[in-house]
Amino acid sequence: MVSWNRTVPGAGWRRGPGLAALTLAAALALSGAGPAAAEQGPDSVADVAEKLIGAVVNISTTQTVAETRQVPLPQVPEGSPFQDFFDEFFDKNGNNNGGNDGADNGAENGDGSGDESGDPRKVQSLGSGFVIDPTGIIITNNHVIEDADEIVANFSDGSKLKAELIGRDAKTDLAVLRVKPDKPLTAVKFGDSEHMRVGDWVMAIGNPFGLGGTVTTGIISARNRDINSGPYDNYIQTDAAINRGNSGGPLFNETGEVIGINTAIISPSGGSIGIGFAIPSEIAVGVVDQLREFGETHRGWLGVNIQEVTDDLAESLGIASPQGALVAGVTEGGPAAVAKVEPGDVIVAFDGHAIKTMRELPRLVANTEVGKEVAIKLIRKGQELTLPVKLGRLEEGEKVAAKDDEPSPEQPKDETKVIGLTLGPLDDSARQQFKLNAEIKGVVVTGVDPSSAAADKGIAAGDLIVEVAQEEVLSPEDVAKTVDKQKSMGRKSVLLLVSNAGGDLRFIAVKID
Repeated sequence: MVSWNRTVPGAGWRRGPGLAALTLAAALALSGAGPAAAEQGPDSVADVAEKLIGAVVNISTTQTVAETRQVPLPQVPEGSPFQDFFDEFFDKNGNNNGGNDGADNGAENGDGSGDESGDPRKVQSLGSGFVIDPTGIIITNNHVIEDADEIVANFSDGSKLKAELIGRDAKTDLAVLRVKPDKPLTAVKFGDSEHMRVGDWVMAIGNPFGLGGTVTTGIISARNRDINSGPYDNYIQTDAAINRGNSGGPLFNETGEVIGINTAIISPSGGSIGIGFAIPSEIAVGVVDQLREFGETHRGWLGVNIQEVTDDLAESLGIASPQGALVAGVTEGGPAAVAKVEPGDVIVAFDGHAIKTMRELPRLVANTEVGKEVAIKLIRKGQELTLPVKLGRLEEGEKVAAKDDEPSPEQPKDETKVIGLTLGPLDDSARQQFKLNAEIKGVVVTGVDPSSAAADKGIAAGDLIVEVAQEEVLSPEDVAKTVDKQKSMGRKSVLLLVSNAGGDLRFIAVKID
């Protein structure tokens, strides 16, 4: 599992015949509901599990890595009285001859020199996967097969087939494999994760700790979980016992459809504590189809840098409530730039889908067909408007050029202090001193009062103020005048568009007083 772990299958909880249970029983009796209404779950999942277990495989991989030695071998001078002892304990290849337990002692280079690297050696790892096509298409996690030299699928009937990698996607941690069976394989199909509800029963089958064909059950504990593992996090959380080795295995609904791919757990011990995460099928299906067709992903690309709309930013932008995705920057020549999207716009809907939080927009864009023209609804300076945008391809948009400048220790002149910031003109000496992007314009921050609101928001010397209250500024005086204007209008905070040295833009709302 992704460096989050779990073990110890949940034993399940039982409620004793206390007041709550008696009250529930009385209510059921009064309503005429029979015993079935009070059931805590399915009586058995044996029939469903029996049909599905043949489609779940164990994935074993072999990878060649450089040997590392943690403890250097002792160097014994020729003629030392201890030489006979060490000659007896270590052979000429540096291997332990003591016969203690056969464990690796880190001495595999063969020269006994004690350096930190040695000959390559092979390491093996285990994971899970499942068949979605009887002809031999298998789904697993990318981290299960990453950097593997050899991949083998082990089936429940004891057979083994070497697998080839069709395609993988690190952003969603998915991989598609192909095996060549002599006869059609048992396969499962994807179900609808979008309409699964918290409390619905689910079943996981996988290869925990190398124990193949393990079945566990639980419920969906939560949906739409963001665990900061990637740009498209939208995990199903479950309390079905998931452990190391379950990665890449399926999470089934009650009818035996795959509604998730188990991929991560939270555990301080390495074992199950009832917090596991699965990639929902609504995300997986599109990625799998693209990997099967192209061997890589073809994601939609809008060409904007976005950030969350906080309460402070909403107030500065004149928006009633913090919602949508705030455009901090627009990629030159990208789809959004062509559509005339501007920094400071707040995207509140994309292709008919409302954007409540920032992280919803990247998923929607990525899952949209490349080249499709969609409508985006946005708020610009308090006014709502809709723009048509033809999406590009993300993988092409990610190919960006690097930039760099030479430093020179000179002080900017004509400095001005406002809202805790010391500002100077953006001249050649300032660009050299702070290694600033030659293309961007604005006012350079030469100092920040550590007790100011600006310091609390992370503004630092070397940043550039590009806009104040969505108005371009080119001098420290421009900043001061615009801040004074906002203060006279009764604004409690002022909206700054700030750039770092590399040209990455972000909006920051700073309190005026």
